Amino acid sequence: MTHTRATDTTPRFVFLNGEFKPIDRACVPVLDRGFIFGDAVYEVIPVYNGRLFRLSQHLARLHDSLSAIHLDNPHDEQGWKSLLAELIDRNAAHEGSVYVQVTRGVAARDHAFPLDVPPTIFAMWTPKSPPPQSMYEDGVAALTQEDIRWRHCHIKSTSLLANVLARQYANEKACYEAILIRDGIVTEGAASNVFAVTATGLVTPPKGPALLAGITRDFVLELAHAHDIAASEQALSEQALRAAVEIWLTSSTREIVPVTRLDGRPVGDGRPGALWQRMHALFREFKTHYGVTANIA
Repeated sequence: MTHTRATDTTPRFVFLNGEFKPIDRACVPVLDRGFIFGDAVYEVIPVYNGRLFRLSQHLARLHDSLSAIHLDNPHDEQGWKSLLAELIDRNAAHEGSVYVQVTRGVAARDHAFPLDVPPTIFAMWTPKSPPPQSMYEDGVAALTQEDIRWRHCHIKSTSLLANVLARQYANEKACYEAILIRDGIVTEGAASNVFAVTATGLVTPPKGPALLAGITRDFVLELAHAHDIAASEQALSEQALRAAVEIWLTSSTREIVPVTRLDGRPVGDGRPGALWQRMHALFREFKTHYGVTANIA
């Protein structure tokens, strides 16, 4: 499929309950359970060169989240692929991300699940906003916070108030991200996964209910293994984090971001590290060829 690059003036179309429409005409009833209770799950899928990145993995995670909240998946994989391909095409999407949300639907306000209510299905395209060059030249500042969230963080739920408060606190302290710690062990960032370069190599916390396992996180591990970079999934203590010579944050929208200051102190020499430089270059090379030549899918 060939796409014309979208611009800031290109009309944006969204998908809502079976219809594609301009974003300013998309409305959801106030009794939607996603609005009333946060009774919903979501996915954010990067788009590189007009192609959805790792769509099957994102759809598998969406399915797992829906299953975890006892909500039937409204589409099979092919149904989702067709829907999102049309959304990409209508928006002449080139590089950015697709946001997908499924709620339990519209019903009278009651905590118990309603019966025979169709889900609300929403999807939108967001063009990529280039990050400031300083993010990659100088790195970013982060701070640590106690992880006060619930114990089912592997569910990609729209109930993100605790994450919002953590990120806002970081923002108020002139930091890019809050790195969350529970019982002395790093879980993840408020909106990212965490990597650290330690004496044993590149480390990221293992999958489990304490964190959302990112698709970009998984891809970084695959890139590391494919290029003989020692990398592992293991518990990362607060002490090990503070002693790390490099700290990275990964997410679908920002990819791999180097942390060069933690709680006001430099990480390593206070500059993006050599291993991050290598991984960043590998990721950029992959993106350049994604959808054009053979690559890691």
